[in-house]
Amino acid sequence: MMKKALWRHASQWSLAACASMVTTLALAVNDLPGGPGVRQLDFQTPVTQIAAEQHWLHVVMMVICGVICLAVFGVMFYSIIKHRKSKGHKPANFHESIAVEIAWTIVPFVIVIGMGAMATKTVVAMKDTTNADVTIKATGYQWKWGYDYLKGEGEGISFLQTLDATQRALSDAGKPAGDNYLLKVDNPLVVPVGKKIRIITTANDVIHSWMIPAFGVKQDAIPGFVRDTWFRADKTGDFYGQCVELCGKEHAYMPIHVKVVSDAEYTTWVAGEKKKLAALADDPAKEWKLPDLIARGEKVYANNCAACHQANGKGAGPIKPLDGSPVVLDADKGKQIAVLLNGQNNGAMPAWKQLSDTEIAAVITFTKNNWSNKTEQIVQPAEVVAARK
Repeated sequence: MMKKALWRHASQWSLAACASMVTTLALAVNDLPGGPGVRQLDFQTPVTQIAAEQHWLHVVMMVICGVICLAVFGVMFYSIIKHRKSKGHKPANFHESIAVEIAWTIVPFVIVIGMGAMATKTVVAMKDTTNADVTIKATGYQWKWGYDYLKGEGEGISFLQTLDATQRALSDAGKPAGDNYLLKVDNPLVVPVGKKIRIITTANDVIHSWMIPAFGVKQDAIPGFVRDTWFRADKTGDFYGQCVELCGKEHAYMPIHVKVVSDAEYTTWVAGEKKKLAALADDPAKEWKLPDLIARGEKVYANNCAACHQANGKGAGPIKPLDGSPVVLDADKGKQIAVLLNGQNNGAMPAWKQLSDTEIAAVITFTKNNWSNKTEQIVQPAEVVAARK
């Protein structure tokens, strides 16, 4: 009896502990404004006219399909139950009824045409990328996004958007935390509210897909092709999406963060970004000292390389280590420069031509003189310039 009592007590304690843990986990995550919601069933709250129309069409189509489903199955089950053989009913013996043929041809045709007519206006509007206030190219890389402001206010601004390092650390530790888990980035895409933003998509390696649910936007980014889409956000705030085309092992670590701000805030942001770009516009003819290049290269490595090669340079799985790498240790510096400029292994190591000559020189110098690599070799920006030709 005592054993049964103890077992029952232990079981009750285990159930209580599990319930408490589930409750704690449920309370640990809240809705993310501009992103996914807890136990979300419907679309995200639309912040563009296109997204609102998509939501309306979704509801209307679901109602039409629901009514059709109820009508068809209702008649079917009514007929099965009310006219079953056990009640003495005999099936009618007829075929090639002109009235029935016309009915089941005309009625579905009218329904489909009506549904198509309702959707056409929205589909056409989704494809109209003309007269944009700002044009931005979004380039998919394994596994980050590159943004280039091509036209409009902000023209000339360019940067990479990668998963925030703290988020990757949480994932590696198996300890997810925060409402924006795996959605926080280092450089959000900033756009003005109420302006038509054209997004041109392409990719550098494999197929990616740029999607922001709250904007009603999803456009594939395909290597060698240029696609485009657009949005006009009706309110300010932070809005989140992800690459929604399976693009490799780091697919889950390729979020999108768009920050919609007022016109005044956008103008201020543009001015600040252009000052940063001017400061980073290094003279490729400048001769750097080894400690300065290593310090610069450490930042470049942390922002662009550590996600795959790890902070300790050991790599992981198919990702080759840089610590002790024959290419890194080779006296011929041109080999490593070629890898960064052109990539290798069919894109497993992507090309990094988008980095400046100084950044490439700095990160190579950093890898050649970090961890167990103590080559004392230095790569100057001018050597990268020569390799690009």
